[in-house]
Amino acid sequence: MSFAGVSFIGGGRSSTRSASATTTVSDSGYHLLVVDGYSHTKDITPTGEFLESRPFRVAGYRWRITYFPNGDISDYADYVSLFLFMDDDSVTETVKVQFGFNFVDNKDQKHVLSSDIRASKVRDFKNQSSSWGYGSFTKRENLEKSTDLKDDSLTIKCDIIVTRDVNISATIASFVVMVPESDMHRHFTGLLKSGEGTDVTFEVSGETINAHRCVLAARSAVFRAELFGHMKEGTTTSAIHIDDMEAKVFRLLLSFIYSDLMPDIIDEEDNANDEEVILQHLLVAADRYDIQRLRLMCEEKLCGYIKVTTVATFLELAEHHHCRGLKEACLDFLDIPANLQEVFAAGGLNYLGSSCPSVLIDLIAKLESLKHDKTIYS
Repeated sequence: MSFAGVSFIGGGRSSTRSASATTTVSDSGYHLLVVDGYSHTKDITPTGEFLESRPFRVAGYRWRITYFPNGDISDYADYVSLFLFMDDDSVTETVKVQFGFNFVDNKDQKHVLSSDIRASKVRDFKNQSSSWGYGSFTKRENLEKSTDLKDDSLTIKCDIIVTRDVNISATIASFVVMVPESDMHRHFTGLLKSGEGTDVTFEVSGETINAHRCVLAARSAVFRAELFGHMKEGTTTSAIHIDDMEAKVFRLLLSFIYSDLMPDIIDEEDNANDEEVILQHLLVAADRYDIQRLRLMCEEKLCGYIKVTTVATFLELAEHHHCRGLKEACLDFLDIPANLQEVFAAGGLNYLGSSCPSVLIDLIAKLESLKHDKTIYS
């Protein structure tokens, strides 16, 4: 793909540079959008408002990128939204385009898209005001924790391919029928929030929580056995009591059951440090109700919290709830002599010896290769 220039927004810099002439006729190209001063753009740009790149040309057409730091609509207020906008009043026919956005390492602008742009859906740009994009391109919380944001700056690459030859039948189908993305999870989540049609009640740590039997049974074999099997619990007039789980954790569990998406673990009332604790409880709940996708999601997130003060607890958790990935990540952490020394000094291995001795056997096997390093025995 040919280089179609770079734009700077957000940091007071308006400089641009381009390696392609404005009269290029290439069928493909890419433009780099540099957000310099991410925090500032987030603070000054409310939901629904955007910053935009300078105009650039690909395949003979003029384009812009619109960047919404706080989402283009209220539903995506927690996301960064990105759209490709046709800014060309000379368009007289439908322009069929495949495009994609991707973060680029600021130190390596030769980054390759993780998905093949040529396999993306063909979109119709019919006039000067046409635009397509992603309202939920990335959640801000995830972006701010990632390596894509460096020194309060990020770079977004927009790849564009203008398709000149499109199968006629496909063109007709695309023109007549526009199939939207699935929003089934929104409907089910809305059903849970509204409380309409609920037919089972749970008493969880003193709180009353309502849900739908059929949804729970469809998503969890354990719930199906409890609600419809020989161990059937609860009626339309009695509640099922769950005393060994926090109400917040049970609500998060239900949120995943209805949406199949990882819920927001912490809210405004929580401390940011509470996330790793809540994730542990949610993992236990997911394992208890045999919701394996959620268990694996929690396991993956907890791998990012492994440190000297948590590794022993995580190893015990992994052993009791069959979390192979989390266990291996913890053992790899202890495979580093300095980390092992700190855990040993803090009494973490003594804790494991009494609470989960089988893990120590695995740890000893893992550390066989380090016997030559006397520092771990000092």
